[in-house]
Amino acid sequence: MQTSRAVRAGRRDRRRDRLPARGAQRPPSPPPGPTALVVAGADVVVVGFFSVKQKDFAALMDAAAAALTARGARVVGRIVQRRGVSDGGVARMSRPFSSRTVLRYGKVREAADLCERTAADAAVFLTPLTERQRRVLTAMLGRPAVSLADTGTERA
Repeated sequence: MQTSRAVRAGRRDRRRDRLPARGAQRPPSPPPGPTALVVAGADVVVVGFFSVKQKDFAALMDAAAAALTARGARVVGRIVQRRGVSDGGVARMSRPFSSRTVLRYGKVREAADLCERTAADAAVFLTPLTERQRRVLTAMLGRPAVSLADTGTERA
């Protein structure tokens, strides 16, 4: 009997990060439109999603970190998610893993943990985010999730 309780407790923990059911009350959503983040003086985590075909992902992450640093932000961490051929074939390589979060669930949890440990003010994604992705990632990370274009800096 104790093993079944442990299994049920494990299921409950996994469900905690999911959105409530359609009929349940949801937290108020932020106002529509792009959210411009003032990066001067902010601690940020840089998050990148790259295809395995893109060999220069480290240089792109460095360029984004340098652009944010030039605007006054302090980069306190980096997260990279790469998509290979085995994850859906060559045709899907450049597409995100999830339409809701861009990244896989485990990588989002890793980013949330890094943001929590470093007390980051925001998570800056190199890929453009839709309004829905921004809203979902903000809820999952517990801090604003914005794309690099929203901060006023562009990729080099």
